[in-house]
Amino acid sequence: MMLFGILRLGKLIRMVPHPVMLGFVNGLAIVIAMAQLEHFKRATPQGEVWLQGTPLLVMCALVVLTMLIVYLLPRITKAVPPALVAIVGVGLLSQLMHWPTRTLGDMAHIAGAFPSFHLPHVSFDLDTLKIVLPYAALMAIVGLLETLLTFNLTDEITETLGRPNRECLALGVSNVVSGLFGGMGGCAMIGQTMINLSSGGRSRVSGATSGVMVLLFILFLSPLIERIPLAALVGVMFVVAQQTFAWGSLRVLGKVPRNDALVIVAVTVITVFTDLAIAVLCGIVIAALNFAWQHAREIRAEIQDSSEGARTDVLHGTLFFASTANFQDLLQPQNDPDQVIVDCRHLHVADHSAIAAFEALKARYRKGGKRLAFVNLSSRNQHILERAGVSLGNT
Repeated sequence: MMLFGILRLGKLIRMVPHPVMLGFVNGLAIVIAMAQLEHFKRATPQGEVWLQGTPLLVMCALVVLTMLIVYLLPRITKAVPPALVAIVGVGLLSQLMHWPTRTLGDMAHIAGAFPSFHLPHVSFDLDTLKIVLPYAALMAIVGLLETLLTFNLTDEITETLGRPNRECLALGVSNVVSGLFGGMGGCAMIGQTMINLSSGGRSRVSGATSGVMVLLFILFLSPLIERIPLAALVGVMFVVAQQTFAWGSLRVLGKVPRNDALVIVAVTVITVFTDLAIAVLCGIVIAALNFAWQHAREIRAEIQDSSEGARTDVLHGTLFFASTANFQDLLQPQNDPDQVIVDCRHLHVADHSAIAAFEALKARYRKGGKRLAFVNLSSRNQHILERAGVSLGNT
């Protein structure tokens, strides 16, 4: 059942409203950009302080140079990835000029070896499961959401149609195998995805090459990688943030319905200040409530035939929890003739609130001493009402 639910999530993510997608990419772009600002600080005994003087000027100059290379090189040639050329070029330049700039090795050492298989040294019982399960569920939700939303973004950019169910299954299997070798959980990274796409990567070879190169960096090339200036990586990530942000969403904020604009802004802000799962959930809830509100206002009644002592009304729309109040207002026993026939051929019954609304309306007409009949119910609607034990004959 859990596997079925995970596979179904791949299709459900495709139903995420487009404003939620825009808010997601905008929020992640801002998070990526804000994360780079930490590299403009240095540690002191009193805490972290902003760079000043020559180190700040060198850092800014290298960041700008990296961004210029990434932007301008594709106009000259697309034979090589611009991000790779920028990182290598800026790294060589800083080494030759002996500029005072921090490198990747100043942050952490990335050298490592092949992991070994081992099981965690914990008790396999319910007490352990109670501790692990909440964090595992949260990581799974966030990982699947970010992976599938990035998946949708990739489909839009490449104008292709992928297979989200396969993506979900592959992500789960890879995380389980990684955990058995002591690795951390992971998911699709929008930063690396955007770099691959902007560099021309379109096939499985791109992702496989990225994985193999990371392995080589850890096993053999760590001395070289640790000499890369942080400024070069910061410049590349600033470009990623700029390319990830949906700038077109700013132009349409004043043109789209206010509710959609609210969803875009809300998901963006919540992504920045909390996390992706909460942001997407809030965006879906806001969009769903807006849909329910708009749909509830569409229920209406047309008088098809009216004569002294009798009237026939034709109902249009969907009867559900949000439209029951409007439904009750359409028919008023105190103002209606002695006999009212409600034609339901264009009415859709959606939930239990609709059933309760039918029963309440029947009771109101019965109390007023008037007759009410529902006709032309669809087979589906009639089945729903019959299962609930509601009879819609004359009252």
